[in-house]
Amino acid sequence: MMRRSDNPSRAARRPTAVAVTLALLTLAGCAVGPDYRRPDAGLPDGFTATAAPVEASAALQKEWWHLFQDPQLDELVAQALAQNHDLLSAMARIEEAEGAAREAGAAFIPQVDLKASGSRSQISAENATPLSSAVPRIQDSRKAGFSTSYEIDLWGKLRRADEAARAELLASRYAKDTAELSVAGLVASNYLALRAADASLALTQDTLDSRRKSLEITRSRLTGGTASPLDMHQAESSVAAAEAQLADLRRQRALAETQLGLLTGQPGLSITVGDLRQLPMPPVPPAGLPSTLLEARPDIRQAEESLVAANARIGVAKAALYPSVSLTGALGGESAALSKLFTSGASTWSIGLAAAMPIFDAGRNAARIDQATARQKQTLVSYQKTVHTAFKEVNDALVSLREYGESDRAQERRVQAAQKTLEIAQLRYQAGYSGFLDVLDAQRSANDALLAYVSTRQARLGSAVSLFKALGGGWNDNFKAESLENTGAQAASPDSSPRS
Repeated sequence: MMRRSDNPSRAARRPTAVAVTLALLTLAGCAVGPDYRRPDAGLPDGFTATAAPVEASAALQKEWWHLFQDPQLDELVAQALAQNHDLLSAMARIEEAEGAAREAGAAFIPQVDLKASGSRSQISAENATPLSSAVPRIQDSRKAGFSTSYEIDLWGKLRRADEAARAELLASRYAKDTAELSVAGLVASNYLALRAADASLALTQDTLDSRRKSLEITRSRLTGGTASPLDMHQAESSVAAAEAQLADLRRQRALAETQLGLLTGQPGLSITVGDLRQLPMPPVPPAGLPSTLLEARPDIRQAEESLVAANARIGVAKAALYPSVSLTGALGGESAALSKLFTSGASTWSIGLAAAMPIFDAGRNAARIDQATARQKQTLVSYQKTVHTAFKEVNDALVSLREYGESDRAQERRVQAAQKTLEIAQLRYQAGYSGFLDVLDAQRSANDALLAYVSTRQARLGSAVSLFKALGGGWNDNFKAESLENTGAQAASPDSSPRS
């Protein structure tokens, strides 16, 4: 036989309690607000631009600056990544976001507080109800115990807040990665500018030496009566122009050096002289690079995590429209004497269930939902703009790399032709077959060609830096990097042809 309950009312309450518990657990599994879905960025499948013609294949390193094979550049980038002020600030923002994420996660665990109080009061003998002689007018009260409160996450308010905090933490980490990529790119670009100044200084110094020799020859010819004062003054003007150009290049190098000092956190940084023409051309990706590689860019990941957080904030705002249910409890002791506070007779406890639901708030919660929704729309637009900008940057870098490669090869031919023209003009002048004006024109053309070659080589290397930055540092292992030609080119100088 089945055993009947001695208390029918208690038996009747059991199914109700179970049903309430099951209902609360079921509700706790839902979360109001929209679930995140990655929006369509509307990009083509691949990039429209292609890289320059290639010869050999090579794998791209993640730390792309090593491809320039310059220990000085490697050291500068390492110092910048360790000491740059912007990166130190980004690391502090990550710590702040980690704290916010831990705070959001702690909401799932009940908070326990220790409370203690003591008081002494006197009851009025005139205005109060007459007291028994056994009741003292002065009364003491001592209380101590634990209390706790826990909000049941019926509508996903805490879960959406935790989702937003975690997304914001990821966004801060991607922001640091973006800052690192930017700092490495800035260091590389400024280093190329400094090395371009070094190369231009060397070429201009050679030009100055050559013009000074021409000036001495002109003076000798003037003394011998085979040249005019006009030739000598033109030669002096040419020397002064080279000296002014040399001073301006020294200024440019000094500015690039101090900028590198700022980026690396080393005021007063001093960098030894080098030459841009000694740097090899780094590899570039082949044609057919898919646009999905942009997903590796940290700024795009940062923008998406910000969108995830803004989306979750809508759920937090919507949860305020629904009832909130909290469990409360307390355990402790209360006694007039401190010595009896922790005896069995002084123990107290309580447990409770509290519920609250907004009835009239003059549209306050609805306005907060509208604000959260508007912020999500703004973040969505920002995400789409970031993706489209990234696509443009990759295309621009590919175009620049291709066209600067063509220009670089043309500048090499220009330097060779200008140097041959200068040699012929000098020989003709010394033999008396032409005037000094032809020599001046040839000198200017050769000088302009050499400086233009250095500038184009700097732009070509800079476009490679821009490509690495635009791709987030590299590309998938499924795609092989292909290196630009590294043979057949010689150094550009007054007495030799250009080299890579």
